Amino acid sequence: MNKYDEIHIDNLEMFANHGVFPEENKLGQKFIINAVLYTNTRTAGLSDDLSKSIDYGKVCHLINAFVKGNTFNLIETLTEKLAEKMLNEIPHLEAVDLEIRKPWAPVGLPLESVSVKISRSWHKAYIAIGSNIGNKQGYLDTAVKEIDNLDYTRVIKTSSFIETEPYGVTDQDRFLNGAIVVKTLYTPHELLDKLHEIEDKNGRTRELRWGPRTLDLDIIFYDELVYSDVNLIIPHVDMHNRDFVIKPLMEIAPYYRHPVFNKTVMELDKEL
Repeated sequence: MNKYDEIHIDNLEMFANHGVFPEENKLGQKFIINAVLYTNTRTAGLSDDLSKSIDYGKVCHLINAFVKGNTFNLIETLTEKLAEKMLNEIPHLEAVDLEIRKPWAPVGLPLESVSVKISRSWHKAYIAIGSNIGNKQGYLDTAVKEIDNLDYTRVIKTSSFIETEPYGVTDQDRFLNGAIVVKTLYTPHELLDKLHEIEDKNGRTRELRWGPRTLDLDIIFYDELVYSDVNLIIPHVDMHNRDFVIKPLMEIAPYYRHPVFNKTVMELDKEL
């Protein structure tokens, strides 16, 4: 069963200026938008309170203002940017299926329309944070704030920070470690790139594996995703052996189930 309910907006029409050709983005043309809004309508249905659901009238006006107020060459860009705006600004919206159709597409052949259709949603990621150089508390507090200030990421929970022994290379100062849970619109690789930017901004160097660092940000889990390539492995390959990861996670997500080991964080903690 789908964990979300659906609100449908079908065939919303407007005239706007998007397209590669000058006659499209200057003279304009008709666009048709279809959207499926994923949310939980149970509370609204029982309370008869619109504030507990999604006001589809306001959503239609938001779509209209955005589509008419911007000009993009590609409807792929228009669709992507509109989905991001909707997820960022519409309360209770967890995911959206969005289709934008061009019935007057200038292809020189008879057709009904061309369209781009995408599905976008919030994702939940679990990130381990650590520091063992300088003002450790300051680095961790800054990291949490900068992650929360990213365009498409919100910090949901933050653990307390604990002091731990260094891992791998033991001849260095003790670490201060913690963990956070975020909701994000970024893909795993996009999120990793943003975390690396925050590390670099805060003086992180990569001269020695497991060496001293001002700031260390690792994606531990991303939804229930199991993924690996040369740059990224999810779940983090060695997290179950690291008490400085498990202990903070115990505080904020004890019942999260590891998608490979099929064990909760609490169970992994007991085995460590």
